[in-house]
This record gives sequence, structure tokens and C-alpha cells, in this order.
Amino acid sequence: MKNILEKAFKEKKVLITGHTGFKGSWLSIWLLELGAEVIGYALDPYTKNDNFVRSGLSEQMIDIRGDVRDFDYLLKVFKEYKPEFVFHLAAQPIVRTSYQIPKDTFDINVGGTVNVFECCRNTESVRTIINVTSDKCYENMEIDRGYREDDRMGGYDPYSASKGCSELITSSYQRSFFDPENYPDHGKSLSSVRAGNVIGGGDWAKDRIIPDCIRFLEKGDKILIRNPKATRPWQHVLEPLGGYLLLTAKMVTDPVKFSGAWNFGPELNSVISVQKVVEEVIKNWGRGEWYTGKNNNEPHEAKLLALDISKVKNELNWKPRLNVNKAIKNTIDWYKKNLRTDEMYSVCSEQIRDYMDQQG
Repeated sequence: MKNILEKAFKEKKVLITGHTGFKGSWLSIWLLELGAEVIGYALDPYTKNDNFVRSGLSEQMIDIRGDVRDFDYLLKVFKEYKPEFVFHLAAQPIVRTSYQIPKDTFDINVGGTVNVFECCRNTESVRTIINVTSDKCYENMEIDRGYREDDRMGGYDPYSASKGCSELITSSYQRSFFDPENYPDHGKSLSSVRAGNVIGGGDWAKDRIIPDCIRFLEKGDKILIRNPKATRPWQHVLEPLGGYLLLTAKMVTDPVKFSGAWNFGPELNSVISVQKVVEEVIKNWGRGEWYTGKNNNEPHEAKLLALDISKVKNELNWKPRLNVNKAIKNTIDWYKKNLRTDEMYSVCSEQIRDYMDQQG
């Protein structure tokens, strides 16, 4: 895997929107380790403890503060740095927050996607575009099988609906401007990628189960769980990011074949309940308790959700390497080390190297 990725990204210009976020920071580190020149465009990090801050990334990449809703400034950045690869991760990423700020959620997740695609369309250097959406883009029917790439888009809550819209926009731009059948005319390849509930070190967002657990555990409080029986496709952050990078490398060699929509989820044995995740977190932390609390005014959240990953297995030869227990262990290791050392970039890069070694 390492050789394939280095060949694709070494000394190449890569622009990441949302690089100060959880997934964006890990992607930035991985690309830096591959020898890429990384340009980041995002708002300020959420907290001073975020992976972006703790890893000192602002000193190691081109770090630009900007809002994806600001088309003129975003286009200026594209024109100045002339990226070849674009990873669009900037988003309002929290379901519960989307109930509080629905307009901002749609403006960022829908309008922001249009702005990024327009910048790509109007920047000659751009060759490969990855739009990172979510497993929640699908119309959730609470079914007991994984959703496939050709299943219907939907969304109950504003966040999920915004990601379904982002997928429709991706399909529209692909058909209207980046049609694979006309690739020689435009020279751009576009894909969307959908992942499950991603966990890993350095995430401090509100209303996500791992950050919530860590906040309770660091204070010595019992962990409050809202929906202990809800199931999710849990995966370590390096799993989908490795898939995104491998897909992008394949798009370089065959931009027509590998453009499109792709699910990157865990094996079905990693689709477990929130309660089991919390119990595993407590085991790895070394102490702690949990309890459940209900609020009649809680907004709707899906109970059953999983992805079918047959396509990436068969066509990309990609499969997840970290089961849910290993994913949680790696995650809690980051938080425990964060209390003892300031060398968090090294902690991340070591996990990335170990993961690439497992991929072969």
C-alpha cells in the first residue's frame, strides 16, 4: 500500500478542505508522511486539544483559514496554489447540531460542496476530486442489510439530508462537467466516498460517543449514554482514509473506471451497539462506569445503520484491517498518550505506519 500511495502523492500538491477537523487532520498527516505538499483550507480547530493542534500541523503544511461558503476567497486559494488533488471534507458534521442550525448545515454542506466543485471546474491543475460525505446520505429504512452505493439518497435530519444533497450534487457535476466518457475533454475525475461512524484520537466534537466518553472519564464521572441499543458501523479513522487514498491513487492510473460512489465501512462484525462500544472504552481506559438517561425532547436518530462494502472489496481490493476492538484500543491509546506527551504528531504517524504495514 505504501508504495502505491507514495507513487501517487509524493511531491504532489494536495488541497484539503476541513483540514483542521478530526478526519482532515489525520489525512493531512498521512499525506505529509507520503511526501505530498499539503494545502489546508478550513475554519479554526474546534478546541486547543484537537488533533490538528496537538500534532502541530500548522507548522508543517500550508494552513489557510477560510470558510467554504466564501467562494471568492476559496477560488483565490485554488488559483494561487494550483492543486492537482482535492479532498473535500469541510462540513458541519454533527446530526444533533443540525437540528439547532439547519440553515448553516445546508449552507455549509450543500452550498460549500457546490463552491468546491466550481473551484475545481475553473482550476486547470485539478485532476482528481474526492467528495467525503457520509453513510447517513442514504434514505434510512432501518433495514438489517448494509446500504449499497446505488441505494436511494435521503435523510431524516438536516445533516443527513444535506449529505444526501451533496451526493446528488456530485452526481450532477459528474454528468454535466466531469463525465467519465468525455474525460479527454475535461481531464478531471470525481468520486464520492461514504464512511460509517469514524473513531480515533484527537476528536473532541460534541455529541460523539468517544469524545463524550473521554470527557466523562477525565473528570471521573459516569458516562451518560442516550441510545445504548443503537448500532453503528464503527471504524478507526485510518480505515476510510486509507480507502480514500487508495481510491485516489487508482483514479490517477484509471480516472474513468474508478470515478463514482464508494462505501468504506467495517466488516459487519464491527457493527455493534453503543453500549458495547462504551464498555470497550472503559476496559481500555482502565476504569469507569456508564448509565443511560432519556429525554422526551431528544431529536430523532437512526437506530440501525450499516454499509455494504462489496464494491470496494471487489473493485479496489480494499478491505478493513482493524476490527472494532482494535479500533477502540488505538483510539484510547491516543487519548491516554495525549495526557503524557506533546509529541502527538509522532503518535499519529506511528499509527499510520503500522496501518500501512498491515495493508501490505
